[in-house]
Amino acid sequence: MDVDLSLVGWRVSTRAKRRAAAVHHERVPDAEIGVPYPWDDGPRRCTLSLTWGAFDSFDRSEWSSTLRHELVHVEQFQRFGTTSHGPQFRERADDLDTERHCRTFAEPKYRLHCAECESLVARRYRDCDLVREYDSYRSSCCDGPLELDVTADD
Repeated sequence: MDVDLSLVGWRVSTRAKRRAAAVHHERVPDAEIGVPYPWDDGPRRCTLSLTWGAFDSFDRSEWSSTLRHELVHVEQFQRFGTTSHGPQFRERADDLDTERHCRTFAEPKYRLHCAECESLVARRYRDCDLVREYDSYRSSCCDGPLELDVTADD
């Protein structure tokens, strides 16, 4: 990979529940995937935040895939000044035998299902408008009403 690791900070989160890892960087104005960014001593530094819970839940193969996924983000950021999960990310992830999205490792507190076809519509880890007002929303699959399942706190 074309990554300058000397420009990458590393952090471990013991609090994150929804993401296995993330790349944090400053927003670079006018940056665009596919257009190399003229850094000229700019903010090329970023931080790779790894989640302890994911590391603890994933086997070695899955954790390696997660790291490759995040390094694709670093590679894009260092080259273009921005990153996404778009077509270029997908192509690079395929080259590196990694996934476009990482598996969730924690169980959500709330799950919303379509009442018509029983498809899972959304997972939520915290209370939000969708959870509080789920009966005001319709599913995107069947336009059916939503049902809320709540996982009991241990």
